[in-house]
Amino acid sequence: MTETPQSQDIVYSIAASPNFRQDGICFAARGAGLSRSEDGGITWQSAYQALNVEDPLMTTSVAVSPDFEADQTVFAGIHGGVLRSVDGGRTWQLAVLPSPPPLVSTIVLSPNFARDGALLVGTFEDGVFLSDDGGGRWQQWNFGLWDMSILSMNISHDFSSDATLFVGTESGVFRSTNGGRSWREINFPADLAPVTSLALSPAYARDGTLFAGTESCGLYCSRNGGESWTQLGKGTVTGAVNALVLSSQFPVEPHVLVATASSLFISRDAGHSWSCARPELPPNRALSAVAAPQGLHATAPLLVGLVGGDTLRV
Repeated sequence: MTETPQSQDIVYSIAASPNFRQDGICFAARGAGLSRSEDGGITWQSAYQALNVEDPLMTTSVAVSPDFEADQTVFAGIHGGVLRSVDGGRTWQLAVLPSPPPLVSTIVLSPNFARDGALLVGTFEDGVFLSDDGGGRWQQWNFGLWDMSILSMNISHDFSSDATLFVGTESGVFRSTNGGRSWREINFPADLAPVTSLALSPAYARDGTLFAGTESCGLYCSRNGGESWTQLGKGTVTGAVNALVLSSQFPVEPHVLVATASSLFISRDAGHSWSCARPELPPNRALSAVAAPQGLHATAPLLVGLVGGDTLRV
């Protein structure tokens, strides 16, 4: 969502253990805090009980380590810093980001986090911060990033070799090819911004494919690293695109899942045709986040976050 979060509860982000099929662990970042499930998203409890906070601790993003089964590491973005847990979300330590206190909007971890300790956060008004020691120390890296309102971020699966990541902002899309230390605006049509969600092909280093969801103009795809764009799902995927998920086997398995404000749509041909992914979703409930922890096969469960704070397994 583009607006700076307010007091209304909403699910901003959902993240699941890479070993979800076996451990059932997942997290939902909400206006009312961070929820944790150990049964695959059927029931949820507060993950912040050990913090003993009196008021809800608004949490606007959450990410788990690619090596969660071994390191049990989780990151949660809040106002002013990043919370880190190394015991699966039971206890937390706070890393304060440089003043003035930024509001974290998104978190991405290096696919090789266990070895390089690299992660980045985007903020609503203060650009991008980088840590290369697993979240202990942070530096602000905004050279060339003239729009500091970060709404979305995604990282190359080959980050250890190509150091590539993208951010979506109020005004368009920026790319870094040196791990976030400098940025260049790419050729995304300005009249389509803000860019609320981004997804890179797992084979981006070879196929140059990325998807961008917008606040009011639907879904766009580039197959040349962002130099040119094509609209997908005309007449179907319209309005706000609040979340994007690609198959982990894309483009061999060319599945794309999109959450708009009112529906979930899936394409099984890289965006050429679309169908309703979960027609049984409750009506009149606005969708704000989605995760597909067991992939995008027809029988795999989806975790759907709603405006109002609920998280459903469908």
